[in-house]
Amino acid sequence: MVFTDDTEEVLFAAVALVNSAEEPDSLTTPEDLAAFFDEHRYTGRFDGDRTELEAVRGLRPLLRRLLTSDRDSAVQIVNTILADAHALPRLVRHGDTDWHLHAVEDDRPLADRIAVETAMAMIDVIRTDEFSRLNICAADCSGIVLDLSRNRSRRFCSTACGNRTAVAAYRARKVERR
Repeated sequence: MVFTDDTEEVLFAAVALVNSAEEPDSLTTPEDLAAFFDEHRYTGRFDGDRTELEAVRGLRPLLRRLLTSDRDSAVQIVNTILADAHALPRLVRHGDTDWHLHAVEDDRPLADRIAVETAMAMIDVIRTDEFSRLNICAADCSGIVLDLSRNRSRRFCSTACGNRTAVAAYRARKVERR
């Protein structure tokens, strides 16, 4: 394990949110947002309406900048997010999740909580200088890859990108043999 479980979960959620903007956009309806909320095990307030959807969609450029920035730039972004949210870290435990950090109240808007949780997770990335765990997909897309493998070998943001690249390489080899 590179990071604590809660940090890894938040990083996976942030990457999924940023990558949801890739074509085709996979976060376009309140139902998509509900599925994202459930899949990434968020807790607290969930309005599930179009206003909340647009606020969460609006986070994607900021989180992309954070996840793809260098260490010093990430510090500035994290500090701004935490200051703007008036974040006050505290230990909480809920459901089957053991003690972990929350920095804003559960009744705050989902977009605020996602931004702050991502900033808190990035603190671990910054402190351990593990930015090599975050990369851009090796396929022809701009998806982000979170590589938590031991040998840092993950290259694609999704199975689809890996498969598409493998098929293209296979077809290129077939053409060369002719």
